[in-house]
Amino acid sequence: MKYKLLAFIMTLVPFVNISAQKEARNVKEGNKQYVAQKFTEAQKFYEQGVADNSDSYSANFNLGNSLFRQKKYKEALEQYQKAATLTKEKKEIASAFHNVGNALMEEKNYEKSVEAYKNSLKANPKDDDTRYNLAVAQYLMKKQQEQQKQQQQQQKQKQQQQQQKQKQQQQQQKQEQQQQQKQEQKQQQQPKMQQEQIEQILKALEQDERDVQERRKIQMGQRSKTDKEW
Repeated sequence: MKYKLLAFIMTLVPFVNISAQKEARNVKEGNKQYVAQKFTEAQKFYEQGVADNSDSYSANFNLGNSLFRQKKYKEALEQYQKAATLTKEKKEIASAFHNVGNALMEEKNYEKSVEAYKNSLKANPKDDDTRYNLAVAQYLMKKQQEQQKQQQQQQKQKQQQQQQKQKQQQQQQKQEQQQQQKQEQKQQQQPKMQQEQIEQILKALEQDERDVQERRKIQMGQRSKTDKEW
């Protein structure tokens, strides 16, 4: 959607003092360059006009326009805001706030641009261009807020999913640790059991050996007795 820039190029009525005459010449020359769409050259003349008279509404406002045309929106915004403080004329105040809104629109600061357009309409309620821009800004602000809300919800869901995944990983890690501990305990118990079994087998073999020896003794004793009887 498009919105309208008030290219409000002001000229100064020559003053008696020398600095005012210099300012008038620079602003006038800047206007020529601006109309020729030589915005960089126009900027230089407007800057000189501001240097000659920093309180000049025309020089500051027109400097803002030349910066805006070069897409230097932040710098243009500063000039428009300054210009709004340098006049008591309602239409000039309205024009300054109108272009403040435009610069803020380019910065995608729709909420503040709405505020600026409303301030412009307070000074000049009959300006249809400002009213149109206000409607555009309100639409874009609403759309931006909806997108931000949606992004916040998506971010929240993403965080919840990450937390759930982290929780599952922790549970899995805990289970693996428990299984590993059980396995280690089992492995530690197996050598002990094997040693006990070996000892039992050795004892059984020793007992068998003793039993064999006892039986031999008995047999040898019986044979000796028989020999004496013979």
